[in-house]
Amino acid sequence: MTTDTPRTSFLEKTVLDNLITAALLFDSDLCLKYINAAGEMLLQASSRHVLGQNVATLMPWSERRMEQRMRDALITRHPFTAREVIIPLSADRTIKVNCTVLPLHHFDAPPEVLVELCQVDRQLRITREEHLISQHQATQALLRGLAHEIKNPLGGLRGAAQLLERELPDKSFHEHTRIIIDEADRLQKLMDRMLGPNRIPKERRVNIHQILEHVRGLLSAEHPGGPQITRDYDPSIPDLTADPDQLIQAVLNLARNAVVAAGPKGRVELRTRVLRQFTMGNKRHRLVLRVEVIDDGEGISPDLLDRIFFPMVSGQPGGTGLGLPIAQELINQHGGLIECESQPGKTQFLVYLPLESSHE
Repeated sequence: MTTDTPRTSFLEKTVLDNLITAALLFDSDLCLKYINAAGEMLLQASSRHVLGQNVATLMPWSERRMEQRMRDALITRHPFTAREVIIPLSADRTIKVNCTVLPLHHFDAPPEVLVELCQVDRQLRITREEHLISQHQATQALLRGLAHEIKNPLGGLRGAAQLLERELPDKSFHEHTRIIIDEADRLQKLMDRMLGPNRIPKERRVNIHQILEHVRGLLSAEHPGGPQITRDYDPSIPDLTADPDQLIQAVLNLARNAVVAAGPKGRVELRTRVLRQFTMGNKRHRLVLRVEVIDDGEGISPDLLDRIFFPMVSGQPGGTGLGLPIAQELINQHGGLIECESQPGKTQFLVYLPLESSHE
């Protein structure tokens, strides 16, 4: 990196901070001097906490020779690329990256190393999100067409039953017409629920933690005997523009499933984080809120995982299979989406919401 003028330095920082690829600059001792926004997001750590750390502490490479290869690159001045390197970030999280190491030499100045990290599964995730969004849109279009074809004859059937009820001389037959009317009403309500919310969100500035605390209070009242509900909130998250009632309904649908899956002796966690320069589907956002609803239940079977956001698909006995599609529709109306990751002992529903207004 050159430092000819403050203007040049500003432009370089602006470019680096807006890259979707993680960029990290190390000094000759392999201590971190700079990390861009994408790097903070990838390593899930802020720059003020990681600047000055040695590369071995910051990224405990699965490949033992990785640190030595970086030191060799400083001496030989030869860049190199290591593919599909696994970096453990915590006890339960690793990332797989393609790592490009570029040694930098500036005349008499000490040498530096620029490290570019590109997450291998990032493109797969974006493709999966695009598929999820288009899948949900296609499902909603199909349901609207189906609802139109069902509701018209249903209204005629109900009206005919009412006319028949008034014309029957023997009131003992009214029980039969009442069954027809009640069942027609039940089907009408079912179709309305399958279609999801039919009103435009009434947006205002809301605090996500107030939403989550409201949901937590409802769950505690509904299930006083457990499970344990814990929170891990990022207090720095700014308010977002949203319909609070719709957000409560969406998160409550996810959290109720988590409570059932965890059972009275299990644990449910509500977690919030901010992601920078994050892509949802084919749109990139400067700041994105991620709400995680995590349970330690048995998990969702793999054959069901790809279909859980379809209406009438449920992994719970007696479930209607409408809670998740409705939650997805509510979050979609706010420009976000919901993903699910599941394995035995840990199921996560990840709610992504842009922190910038859809009108900005």
